[in-house]
This record gives sequence, C-alpha cells and structure tokens, in this order.
Amino acid sequence: MNLNRVRACKASLPSIHRILTLILVVSGLGATASAQEVALQVDSSKSTVKFTLGDALHTVRGTFKVARGTLRFEPASGTISGEIVVDAKSGESGSGMRDRKMHKEILESDRYPEISFRPAMVEGATATGKFSARVRGMFSIHGVDREITVPAEVDIEPDHWSASVHFTVPYEKWGMKNPSTMFLRVSDSVEIDLAAVGSVVR
Repeated sequence: MNLNRVRACKASLPSIHRILTLILVVSGLGATASAQEVALQVDSSKSTVKFTLGDALHTVRGTFKVARGTLRFEPASGTISGEIVVDAKSGESGSGMRDRKMHKEILESDRYPEISFRPAMVEGATATGKFSARVRGMFSIHGVDREITVPAEVDIEPDHWSASVHFTVPYEKWGMKNPSTMFLRVSDSVEIDLAAVGSVVR
C-alpha cells in the first residue's frame, strides 16, 4: 500500500511542477504589466493653467481652472493616453470687461465650455524620477482638434507626479477672433503654462 502511494506521488510530481511553473509565469507577466503601466490621476485643486497675452501697453495675465484629468502611461514605450480637461468658462484676467469679451467673442465658452489635451506619445521618458521630454498629442480648443508637440518637465515618484508644460497658441491662425481695436493692439498668439500634479496608481 505504501509503495503504491509513493509511486502515485512520484507520477504526480511532473504535473504539479507544470502547474506551479504556469502560476509563476502568469504572476510574472502580471507583475511586468503593472510595472510597465502607471495611472496618473490629476489633482485639479492643485493644478493650474496660466496664460500671458501681450499688447502695446502692457502684458495681460490670467488663469484657467483644471476641471479633471486621468492619464495612463507606459514609460518603456513612451505611449500615453487619457486627457487633461480645462474649464474654459473659468478663464479670468482681473478685468470683468476684458473677460466678458474673451468669453463671448474669442473663446465662445458658452458654446465650447472645455479645453483639453489628449497626449499620445512622450519622447525622452524614464520610469521614475525627473526628466525632460517632448509630449505629442491632440489639443482641443474652440471645438477644433489640433496636433501639437510641447516640451515638458516631468517628475514621477512612487506615489505622486508633477509636470510643467509651456506652449504657444496662435489663436488667430486657429480661427479665433483677435480682440484688437483701433486704439489697442494685442498679440495674435497667447502663451500657456500648465502645471499639473497628482497621484500615481501602479
């Protein structure tokens, strides 16, 4: 009886070995996948968008509020998906008259209430730490999508991340109205500075 049990145990060892190997392989694949991709949640309360518009007399500065954002990033390939959404109606420059004109005549924010950036590729990325990169994606403003590539300073830590991006929006070339008048001339493009921060989910 004991001899038969020993033989049965020996016969079953290859099967057990194969099962354990399969479990380890699957577990390893899952760990690799989770290590490759990270979810970057945007903290809208701590993220900011600033704009700068020059005119003949002085420089106009203002802000927009970040509404929401979630990104999924694979450092190994540089691919990234998701979006960062800005509340177009939140734009303000400190002058009620100027802001009403901006929302009514330029942004038409009642009709186009959101401005968004949907990144697709990050060049020069590393898995963790600070790095300088170029981010390519679709920028949507005034109801139209345009592909842009912007420089970015990024810092990805185990539980949090941050990124700062600066780029120029040639709003007049993109079909939006220039608010210049006979007595006031302003630039036909606006400088944008985005500072995004949030948490990392691995």
